[in-house]
Amino acid sequence: MSEQYVVDLREVDQTQVALVGGKGANLGGLSRIDGIPVPPGFCVTTAAFRRVVADGPAVGELLDQLSRLSPDDREAIRVLSAEVRRRIEGIAIPDDLAAAITHTLLVHGERSAYAVRSSATAEDTPTASFAGQQDTYLNILGPAAILAHVSRCWASLFTERAVTYRLRNGFDHRAVSMAVVVQQMVFPRSAGILFTADPVTGNRKVATVDASFGLGEALVSGRVNPDVFTVREGVVVARAVAAKQVAVHARPGGGTHEVAVDPQRQDQPALTEAQVLRLVRLGRLIEARFGGPQDIEWCLVDDDFQIVQSRPITTLFPLPTARDQENHVYLSVGHQQMMTDAMKPLGLSMWQLTAMAPMHEAGGRLFVDATRMLGAPASRDRFLEMAGRIDPLTRDALQTVLDRPGFVPALPDSGPGGPPLAGASAAIETDPAVVTELIERSEGSIAALRRDIATFTGPALFDFLLEAFGEHKRNLGDPVSMQAIMAGMEATWWLNDRLGEWLGERDAADTLTLSAPGNVTSEMGLALLDVADAIRPHPEVVAYLRGVEDDSFLDELPKLAGGTEARDAIEAYLDRYGMRCVGEIDITRPRWRERPATLLPVLLDHVANFPPGAAQRRFEQGRQEARRKAQEVLTRLRALPDGELKAAETERMIDRVRTFAGYREYPKYGIISRYFIYKQALLGEIERLVRANVLREPADAFYLTFQELHEVVRSHQVDDTLIRQRKDAFRSYQALRPPRVLTSDGEALTGAYRRDDVPAGALVGQPVSAGTVEGRARVILDLAQARLEPGDILVTAHTDPSWTPLFVAIAGLVTEVGGLMTHGAVIAREYGLPAVVSVVDATRLISDGQRIRVHGSDGYVEILS
Repeated sequence: MSEQYVVDLREVDQTQVALVGGKGANLGGLSRIDGIPVPPGFCVTTAAFRRVVADGPAVGELLDQLSRLSPDDREAIRVLSAEVRRRIEGIAIPDDLAAAITHTLLVHGERSAYAVRSSATAEDTPTASFAGQQDTYLNILGPAAILAHVSRCWASLFTERAVTYRLRNGFDHRAVSMAVVVQQMVFPRSAGILFTADPVTGNRKVATVDASFGLGEALVSGRVNPDVFTVREGVVVARAVAAKQVAVHARPGGGTHEVAVDPQRQDQPALTEAQVLRLVRLGRLIEARFGGPQDIEWCLVDDDFQIVQSRPITTLFPLPTARDQENHVYLSVGHQQMMTDAMKPLGLSMWQLTAMAPMHEAGGRLFVDATRMLGAPASRDRFLEMAGRIDPLTRDALQTVLDRPGFVPALPDSGPGGPPLAGASAAIETDPAVVTELIERSEGSIAALRRDIATFTGPALFDFLLEAFGEHKRNLGDPVSMQAIMAGMEATWWLNDRLGEWLGERDAADTLTLSAPGNVTSEMGLALLDVADAIRPHPEVVAYLRGVEDDSFLDELPKLAGGTEARDAIEAYLDRYGMRCVGEIDITRPRWRERPATLLPVLLDHVANFPPGAAQRRFEQGRQEARRKAQEVLTRLRALPDGELKAAETERMIDRVRTFAGYREYPKYGIISRYFIYKQALLGEIERLVRANVLREPADAFYLTFQELHEVVRSHQVDDTLIRQRKDAFRSYQALRPPRVLTSDGEALTGAYRRDDVPAGALVGQPVSAGTVEGRARVILDLAQARLEPGDILVTAHTDPSWTPLFVAIAGLVTEVGGLMTHGAVIAREYGLPAVVSVVDATRLISDGQRIRVHGSDGYVEILS
């Protein structure tokens, strides 16, 4: 079968990206929509590109060299990409291919002017726009010039910006091909861009139109400020008319040039409001056909619009699927769980199946629908109060939505005071035995799960797991457990509020909770110091561990002097904590037990930076400091009017907070312990599928939901195309930043601090652990890359319990995500580390090695050098 080198635009659609590239496929799809005028044209297909490149001298070798470059090696990219372009442009187009192109030009009109536009197979797709990465040439006249510009478009696949973009986004240079669109020129009075959703806020009900005189190149290149029209539900709600001093027009002999706009015309709008509304209606037709918000290039010729491109808006955060047309307000789960990274489908579905509340997926993240809680006045007030205590940015984002009249439907209260947000903590006695019993009950249930799951394989395993998820949720929703958690939180708030009121003390609970008993997460951090104690006396072991590059090192340790003791200490730690990892709510993430080398950088830092017995001394120091603080505040209270009563109340609350504060971390430990058991069982099934050649590799299973994996195990059949699509989608989701709050209109809200009490230039955040500390910032995004020295301040995006081993080695903490009662804040207080969380863009605004000052009581960070 002969290759197809030229195809008419009207013969292709969005399913043929591999043949005609993203731009060509979208233009073909546009051509098939009734009522959407598209200039006629044709595509020179990717088959033509592959043929020409295959004939090029040593092009393949150069592509291999490009693939090995770092995206930051700009000089090497410049030199190599220029050489690739030179070689491609120097290849003569084969006679039969040139004849096919010129024959098609005769059919369309040889004397017409054309736009010659690159159309790569990885551009203008739902997961990658590649906008502006390749070249477009306008007003090209004659077959010879068109053939020359086809070669230039092929070469433009390897512009510096295109090569860098692919390197940064993980695209293989050899896997991307280039088609070329050859389309009849239109010579517009005005041109511009239509976004069928607001590209800034994400609101799908708002369209924006940018317009300028002449061709759209002046607007796209930034040489002119456009008129901007904002349209909501068929009404122009805002307009800004710019002074358009220049325009780009076609030259009579080919090409384009910039001309000055008549001064009397510069301030006139490029479109009338009626034209704007007509254009938006065309955009809604395209959006409906293409299945999502679009970035549309348009031209106005006389009084008629011509559509010359449409591509998905890839920067918008996707929306959860709703079963109705009502307004919804979604709250980010990741911001509560300290894991805002994208999750793979198996991880998402497992969390959904084991969570206490219904959760909705969007953009590889999970959201809870908070609409009903916000709709009833009593529950709304309590919900906002709780949100504000946990994360002021989330509260501000919610309030922004509530301030919009009519968006959140008014609902009746379910009873006096509205529905409770948690169990009534007042009902639980201050008794350590309550916590002991809760932990024993949970550990017994986990042991039974580990015992019983071993007897199931195949489809029966999935049936068992569905039953196990019910037990999982029963443990998670245990009313006594909820009461214990709330008791610790409310006692903390009570102490801070009352001691602030009575004594002028700020954040007194931060000191009163130091070394609170029973905190499994803080114990995990101290336990790694004990492992360091077991390794430190054996220099041969330490030297070996510094050179470890894979996870097989535990098997080699017994061959070294002291290696058996070192291995036993590490194994004991992994037995207790090996189910944990960064991003642990995603079951697909590798656990410490699976990749123990992840812990070595922190462990070796502990060996170098701490003396023996540091864990016990640190815990005891915190306990004594908390005791001294308790005695101090009680003595001061007794000197006040009604002092004995206030002191007695406070003493009861101190006892209560120390009884229950540590338990706050245990339920998450139980969840992750269960997750590791689930994962080990599922991996057994996945390995069997790989051995049976059903799956290509184990990681492919992570791109299936739990239910889909169940079906694959049952049928031994898998949809490879679905897995590829899921991988592409996941890659695109990784580039998105999830909002704290998302509305059903698509508006993404991150909230804002409304404070004027911080120094100029300081970075504002939420104070979560008292004190002020100054030190070197260590910006760390990967736990396995951590290298710390005493006095360093950890700056990172977010911390879940897996980061706790670092906390014993730092002097302060700054994160981009977090709240008053999230794990990082709890452990920072227990270790006595000044901490500020929810500092927007902290890892970008603070450079590694800068000296900073963290104001943990006032909630801001100063950059000192």
